[in-house]
Amino acid sequence: MAHPFSKLRITAWAVSLTVCTVAIAAPVTIDPNPTALMQAMQDRRVVLLGEVHDNAAQHELRVAALRQLIVNGARPAIAFEQFDREHQADIERARREQPRDVDYLITQANGNPGWHWAYYRPFIELAFQYDLPIVAANLSSEMASRVAIDGWQVLFDARSRKELRLNELPAEFRRKHEKAIASGHCNLLPRDALPAHARAQMARDIVVAQAIRPYLDRGVVLLAGNGHVRRDIGVPVWLPIDAARGALSIGMLERDDDGLAGESSERFDALVITERAVRADPCKGLEKQLQRSRQR
Repeated sequence: MAHPFSKLRITAWAVSLTVCTVAIAAPVTIDPNPTALMQAMQDRRVVLLGEVHDNAAQHELRVAALRQLIVNGARPAIAFEQFDREHQADIERARREQPRDVDYLITQANGNPGWHWAYYRPFIELAFQYDLPIVAANLSSEMASRVAIDGWQVLFDARSRKELRLNELPAEFRRKHEKAIASGHCNLLPRDALPAHARAQMARDIVVAQAIRPYLDRGVVLLAGNGHVRRDIGVPVWLPIDAARGALSIGMLERDDDGLAGESSERFDALVITERAVRADPCKGLEKQLQRSRQR
């Protein structure tokens, strides 16, 4: 049986990486309203639309903008980080069996209960209403963990590893990934754990890029966390160079206590800054989780 990535082709990867890490212009700030966001997205074949996963206002803004875009005539595929790639066939089957049943599709696609599906149902409803492709874009957590522990060979055969140059990744590229992982885990992970976590994140980005490639000509909107849509280290790096250059990476950021974006913004083509969602301190929760893991 052929390896699922044995036919992957990113022959211009090295050039794309250089473009994405060096030639990034200062991002444009988009007003946090649906029309402004829609206008930024229109006429773009590839839109990488970030999110803070638990920010309800951001999800409402994104779906309203996407609806305006579609009403104006666009018919993009909608790619979801929230669905794992191995469930694409389940999504197609669910659409045939229960064409308008969002909950049935989520169940058949083995939607992880860790996602707040109330935020993503409106996007699925849009796809139903306008008969848009729903793309399961992500790598499963199980497979990502295997890549982290056992290395690239778990997912990519020798030919793919060579074409993707996975054993030749620039040190600065790896360092940026590790820094992002450390920050995203409240700097609580041991330093020697960062390379494995970064490898899993890169594997996810590669898989997402591969999932959306069939829709580059039609147009595609990717719904994913801000880390995945970063132009310098995220999905754009792994797209064909022409698609990467034409893609629009939009970071959906939250204000910090000073009223500024709470995370670095220069990594995106455009950004929308919204109010911070009300939430418990995630670092305290993660610290307790890590403590429990160490005690096992």
